[in-house]
Amino acid sequence: MGYTNFSKATILTPTNLRALAYGAMNVVSASGIVFANKAVFKTYDFHFTFALTEIHTMFTLLGMIMMSRLGFFEVKHLPQSSLVQLAAAYVGYIVLCNLSLKINTVGFYQVMKIAVAPTVLALDLILFRKLPQPKVIAAVFVVCMGIAVATVTDSQMISNISGMFVGMAATVVTALYQIWAGAKQKELRASSMQLLHAYTPQATLMLGLLVPMVEPIGWHGQQPGTLLGYSYTWGAIVAIFISAVLGLLVSLSTFLVIGATSSLTYNVVGHLKTVIILTGGCLFFGDSMPPKKFFGVCIAMVGIIWYTHLKLVQAENVASSSGPEGQQLNPLLPLAHGKHSHHARSILDNRISPKSAFTAGLSSRRTVAAAAPVGDYTNGHYAPANGSSNIHLHS
Repeated sequence: MGYTNFSKATILTPTNLRALAYGAMNVVSASGIVFANKAVFKTYDFHFTFALTEIHTMFTLLGMIMMSRLGFFEVKHLPQSSLVQLAAAYVGYIVLCNLSLKINTVGFYQVMKIAVAPTVLALDLILFRKLPQPKVIAAVFVVCMGIAVATVTDSQMISNISGMFVGMAATVVTALYQIWAGAKQKELRASSMQLLHAYTPQATLMLGLLVPMVEPIGWHGQQPGTLLGYSYTWGAIVAIFISAVLGLLVSLSTFLVIGATSSLTYNVVGHLKTVIILTGGCLFFGDSMPPKKFFGVCIAMVGIIWYTHLKLVQAENVASSSGPEGQQLNPLLPLAHGKHSHHARSILDNRISPKSAFTAGLSSRRTVAAAAPVGDYTNGHYAPANGSSNIHLHS
């Protein structure tokens, strides 16, 4: 009995309970934003993709301002002229991801998220002649094989040609955005949060100009089917608000989980989110899951887990061989790994707090770009997962 009590006392420490709470918040927010956005589009018939993206981006901008003033990260003033291309890429991938979620099933949307990982490797090979290790190529081949089986055997996907085109376009643009954002971070020596804070105003302005150009506003009469003529019920307003808030929670919980645990733990959480999203698509939105599609998804999951393991090992080797100068650079996809900062040590000493966990994630992410599996970009916040967010991205 004494041994049992000791074990419980050891496991149920304030640090572990808070880490568990952060993990739960990340799973709920990253999975929930996909369901919330799909509900906005399908249940409440809010089909204005650019307008919804603009609302999310405005929330992101306000969230970045709020978190910077609370001291979660230090604002870095970057030359705005060098961020125009990145802001445009941000707008492109966010809009395409939202459009993919609107016109496709949740399952196909998530499968295309998984496809971002091999797309990044393919673009690296085409654009920069970067040839990955043979084991990484093998893992990506398994991912592609699983995606092919899951897609070809699903009648819902095959019959939606336009949806497949949008999904593939979203995958390519998302991969390009990740590559550009990573390069821009290295060029400007800025963290992901500093970069997001710097270019979000431009993205908000771009979307503000695009909305009246591409959306039916209804200036000359608030007809049904227009933005001004839409029936804004309380349910619709609440759903839109929740989807925007969840985007901020994805970003915050990502850094909290990473700062309070490790990159490996976060990646395990990421795989769980993929399963939850695929399951939720079947339960809440009527997605089909025939045996062949399920088999294909399982193959893709095996491949992405293998890929994640290889990248984590590679990142650990890079981190162990890096000098102090390399440790100062904050890559695109933050993962707490390696040496602990002052804030991380406070976490290990059972003095964890949201701010210290968040800052630990910022200050110890040398291994991020190599280790994180491509995943959720939601509202511009990267949430590394298996297919997340996304980022954020609006999931």
